[in-house]
Amino acid sequence: MTFEFATAARILFGPGTLAQAGKLTRDCGRHALIVTGRKAERAEPLRQVLREAGVAETTHTVAGEPAIDDVERGVTEAREAGCDCVIGFGGGSALDTAKAIAGLLTNGSDLHDYLEVVGKAQPLARPAAPCLAIPTTAGTGAEVTRNAVLFSPANRVKVSLRSPHLLPRIAVVDPTLTLGLPPAITATTGLDALTQLIEPYTSCRAQPLTDALCVEGLRRAARSLRRAVDAGQDLDARTDLAFASLCGGLALANAGLGAVHGFAGPIGGMFPAPHGAICAALLPHVMSANLAALRTRAPGHAALVRYDDVARLLTGSPQAVADDGVRWVADLTAHLHLPRLANLGIKVADVSAVVSAAARASSMKANPLPLTADELEHILREAL
Repeated sequence: MTFEFATAARILFGPGTLAQAGKLTRDCGRHALIVTGRKAERAEPLRQVLREAGVAETTHTVAGEPAIDDVERGVTEAREAGCDCVIGFGGGSALDTAKAIAGLLTNGSDLHDYLEVVGKAQPLARPAAPCLAIPTTAGTGAEVTRNAVLFSPANRVKVSLRSPHLLPRIAVVDPTLTLGLPPAITATTGLDALTQLIEPYTSCRAQPLTDALCVEGLRRAARSLRRAVDAGQDLDARTDLAFASLCGGLALANAGLGAVHGFAGPIGGMFPAPHGAICAALLPHVMSANLAALRTRAPGHAALVRYDDVARLLTGSPQAVADDGVRWVADLTAHLHLPRLANLGIKVADVSAVVSAAARASSMKANPLPLTADELEHILREAL
């Protein structure tokens, strides 16, 4: 049994932990670049604790999905302001942008030298500037992953800047920061979290440490995802979902993902659709296709037992089997009124191009078994 497990150097979890961010930042630097989403005023509680700790701050906003120029602009702003550390405060877009900026601050040259797919994929030679990651959504787990997913407008594709140096110095996960999330965002980010627990658990790279995280994360997501959407001020539900998201980030960073994310990356680059909504539309159909492929081509595969485990964790029934888990996910997406791929702008005419791009995606390599082009096309058509 051989495996690796890497994560943020330090994780603080729990309601109220944001209050410690000032001292934690001061231990890293004296002038922080705060990377936020489009509504920079949401970071005011963070600015307050930084002021109390005597830390100067400069704010960099990311309007939507992070693009290459967001990072380049942020690096310029940080250097001009004299920032010596970076804080990502927001959803996955803000956190990924912050990690990328921190990496580029200490590693000169063009960002394209380090990007996968559209660049030279060179390794970052030096440790990144100190980076704190403070999520305000419960879904991406980006606070504990070693990559930053960025949109390349010129190529209409999402690509990764990937390096162990991108792991944040500190992750501060305060569930109270998610209390104000609207139901729709809670639902889509929550489905991303759920996907990022199911895929690493059934991945061909699964390992004991990530298994334990996925099991506990799935148990909490199953009991609290609906409640967090339907009763957004329920702090217990929000805490469960924030913990599930953290577990998913820890798991995917060390065990990989699967076909849902194999599709989601290319689709997100080709269409202006939220990542979590894409995952939600695909998840039950990918689960169903994987089960059919496993039963046909690898009936003794360990992932079949793992899908049974997933079903029992989701339904709470010790008698549940894999197909019950697929139905549970389908019922959940219907209850939350999550859109199908057709509602996100994908058409039948796009299927061939999406399948071609998805087949080359790195996440596909961790799927329980390789899926054929016909199987991938079937998934997409079912999800439209």
